[in-house]
Amino acid sequence: MELNWSRWFRCESSFGLLLVPAQPGVFALAEEIVQPAGPYTRKMLAVFEVEEACDLSRALSRLFATSSCWRQRLADGRCYLRYAVAANAEERCGARAALKHWMNSERDSAPQFFNQPAEPVRVAAENEAATVGERARDRVAKVQEYEKVFPAGF
Repeated sequence: MELNWSRWFRCESSFGLLLVPAQPGVFALAEEIVQPAGPYTRKMLAVFEVEEACDLSRALSRLFATSSCWRQRLADGRCYLRYAVAANAEERCGARAALKHWMNSERDSAPQFFNQPAEPVRVAAENEAATVGERARDRVAKVQEYEKVFPAGF
C-alpha cells in the first residue's frame, strides 16, 4: 500500500489548514528537532503522532481546540504536519498501524544518532571541500538510505 502524502507544512494555527480536504485519511505530526545548519542541510523532524480520520479537515482543526492535548505543543514548538487522503477504511487503519509500528521500532535507535560527539570544524571543512558531484552523490545515497528506513509512501 502506498499513499500520496502531502508535503510537510508548518502547523502554526488552524488557518493554515484551510486547504486540507474534507476527506478521510491519515495524518502525521512532527516537531523540528534540528534546524538547517547550512545551504545543503535539511530540517530534521521527529514524528510524535500518527492518526487516521474520517474527515481530515475537521480532525486537524480539532488539534487547535481548547480541549486538545496537542494545542500547547503546537503553539510552543515548531511543529509540522502532513497528510494523505485514503478513502478505504482498511487502508487508513493499515497505514496508521504501520507508521505507529515504525515509530515504536525506531524509538530505540534514535538516541544513537544524537549521542554521537559532534565535530563541527571538521564537518564544515568537509562540506567546503566537497565538490558539487560529491554532494549530489551523497544526497542520492541518503535518499536511498531513507527509502529503506521509512514505510512505503511516507
